[in-house]
Amino acid sequence: MDTQLSLNVHMPVHVSNGGLFISRGVGTHPRRVIDSFELIYVKRGILAIEESGRRFEVGEEETLLLWPGREHGGCAPFPPDLQFFWVHFAVPAAPRQGDATLLQVPQHAYVSRPEHMTGLFRRLLNEQALLGERAVPMNLMAMQMLWEVTSSRAVGGVLDSESAVLAGRAEALIRTSFHLPITASSLAAQLECNPDYLGRVFRKHYQCTLTEAIHTRRVRHATNLLTDGKLSIDDIALQCGFDDPGYFRRVFKRATGTSPRAYRSLHLRLHINTD
Repeated sequence: MDTQLSLNVHMPVHVSNGGLFISRGVGTHPRRVIDSFELIYVKRGILAIEESGRRFEVGEEETLLLWPGREHGGCAPFPPDLQFFWVHFAVPAAPRQGDATLLQVPQHAYVSRPEHMTGLFRRLLNEQALLGERAVPMNLMAMQMLWEVTSSRAVGGVLDSESAVLAGRAEALIRTSFHLPITASSLAAQLECNPDYLGRVFRKHYQCTLTEAIHTRRVRHATNLLTDGKLSIDDIALQCGFDDPGYFRRVFKRATGTSPRAYRSLHLRLHINTD
């Protein structure tokens, strides 16, 4: 009787390495041609970079996919607040037609779930530190990253309906006011619309409720403050818009699968480069 399942795992991507770049406010991205894809995810600041003569300004919560064999390099000095994750990977062979689901990955995209993308990169770097390069978990996480980009909106994409514009205005309010005592009802009042209607159109365009989006933004900010390591967890809760630290801990654990204290301990071990 068999006691274990054996799988022949075919990986559509092979990760070579990854890291977190933290700017010192000097230098530019090196100009080079590499033999692998590079996925960049900007956590803070703006990265000015060009590929084969096409210029990109990659802002916070945006990704950029650079192609192998194409020259790329920085076109402006690194700003002092710039932080971005990066991962290099190869695509061994194109899948046979009808043999697999093809992902259409935009080159430059707004990430729909930034806290999820940040978590994927942090877990990849932890796996790299523990297991070395080209481990199966890293390849799986890179695929999840590409899926996240596929599910996101390309930079320059047009919001082509009134409901999409309304949902975008709500998202912008959440992005800039998450640290305040906002709710789904208060957002609807600010936008002068029916709360139920706003909830429906927001879910249609962002695949989550308004409350989930508020919590997502607050948890994402909390992860940044936790890894900085300067504030107490109760102070972080207040800065992220939670007036009840106990409720913050419950929301944080539901979103990340771990407590704020455990998250802080886990994510201090990273592959960080500054030049």
